[in-house]
Amino acid sequence: MNDASGPRLKDLLLAEIPSLRAFALSLSGNSDRADDLVQDTLMKAWANASSFLEGTNMRAWLFTIMRNTFFSQYRKSRREVQDVDGEAASRLVAMPDQLAHLDFVDFKAHLDRLPPDQREALVLIGASGFSYEEAAEICGCAVGTIKSRVNRARRRLMEMLSLNSAEEFGPDPALSEAIERTRSD
Repeated sequence: MNDASGPRLKDLLLAEIPSLRAFALSLSGNSDRADDLVQDTLMKAWANASSFLEGTNMRAWLFTIMRNTFFSQYRKSRREVQDVDGEAASRLVAMPDQLAHLDFVDFKAHLDRLPPDQREALVLIGASGFSYEEAAEICGCAVGTIKSRVNRARRRLMEMLSLNSAEEFGPDPALSEAIERTRSD
């Protein structure tokens, strides 16, 4: 907008407010939201006054801004969740990633300390998903030998990691208890 800046732009915008408000009411169906929509439209128009071409239809330009703003807000609101009493937010829990990462680093270090034949068998069965028969074929030994190596590797890892059972894998028991207490309060 070349020479319609400042006071002239202000006068042009003010003249369109009644039309903008009527259009905003027709879009939103709510007077408070309509007022907010008019305000957002005027703010965007003022901020982008340089994109308005002198001699073109000011009302059409403003209505286009309003329509685009309304639909942008509508799309955004469809992704939002109403949680007035905070119930949904209270159910959101994120387990800390640091402990899992540290547990994995410990596990990897102890896995590397296993004898090569046990480590190979455990990785083939546990991590790669091969059957005992497929792992035995890959290693060139009997199925019973693979089962024995996997069993010894698992027991040795549990000893090195100071675990008594497989159920001890997962979130920290103290953390799980604290989370359960907050949910019951």
